[in-house]
Amino acid sequence: MVTVDPTKVADRIARPSTGGIRDSRGYRIFQVFNTVALLGVVVITLYPFVNIIAQSFSGESYIRSGQVNLIPRGFNVTTYELVMSDSMFWTSYRNTVVYTVVATLIAMVLTTCYAYVLSKKHLRGRTFLIGIAVFTMFFNGGLIPNYVLVTSLGLKNTLWAIVLPNAISVFNLLVMKSFFENLPTELEEAAKIDGLNTYKTLWYVVLPLSKAVVATMVLFYSVAYWNSWFQAFLYMDRAELFPVTVYLRNLIAGANASGAGLGSSDLAQVASNIQAVTMVLTVLPILFVYPFIQRYFVSGVMLGSVKQ
Repeated sequence: MVTVDPTKVADRIARPSTGGIRDSRGYRIFQVFNTVALLGVVVITLYPFVNIIAQSFSGESYIRSGQVNLIPRGFNVTTYELVMSDSMFWTSYRNTVVYTVVATLIAMVLTTCYAYVLSKKHLRGRTFLIGIAVFTMFFNGGLIPNYVLVTSLGLKNTLWAIVLPNAISVFNLLVMKSFFENLPTELEEAAKIDGLNTYKTLWYVVLPLSKAVVATMVLFYSVAYWNSWFQAFLYMDRAELFPVTVYLRNLIAGANASGAGLGSSDLAQVASNIQAVTMVLTVLPILFVYPFIQRYFVSGVMLGSVKQ
């Protein structure tokens, strides 16, 4: 008769075998390949940006001869000093901040309200309203009719010429609509029982649960408005109203053509690396803001990836 010692069994359970299940050879190969591929993507993504920064701090002769790669050659800050000493540069930067904040706020209000309405399947005319939005993705009035419309409305040389024509992005609208449709309907029903109307339900129930998609849309809108230059170039005639993108575009064109009013001693240096300097100065604010909303952006990208 075989006897079992309970203490040994308990000790065996308390100290499980350290062997475990080993990863298969194919899985280990996949991990190595996946790591190498992701590192390659990181290098490909970062290389152009690092190269631009290096060029912005490099000397004219090294840039023209193609010797600048990842490290600045002939270090100088001449172009930075010339650009940042101009008061019009800071005026344009202020304009860009104002345009981006106001435009993003208006776009988020309109997009959120429109998407929330379209997410209600019992809404009469819902298909028609969705069709109107989708139609604008493929067809528009054209450049000249849009210019005539904005001018006839008296919006030229105003903030609204930049904000209103692109207040709603249909792509962002459809993303938010899909997110709202996936929210549990029981929450809104409970809010209705508690006496909340549609607006309070949206503000106190839906939006607190939608931080991921809201942050993602804020990022999309703010980056688009920050980088936009054609609207201002088309509808703005006064230099004091230009955003920084138009200012830097004019600076590049002026430096290539006539030195942008600079002395002949600075012309060669400015013309050689002014494009790199302007790119760096334009992208810095976005780089500073992005880390604060990155976690929401990652969650927003995963919207709809898991179904229950």
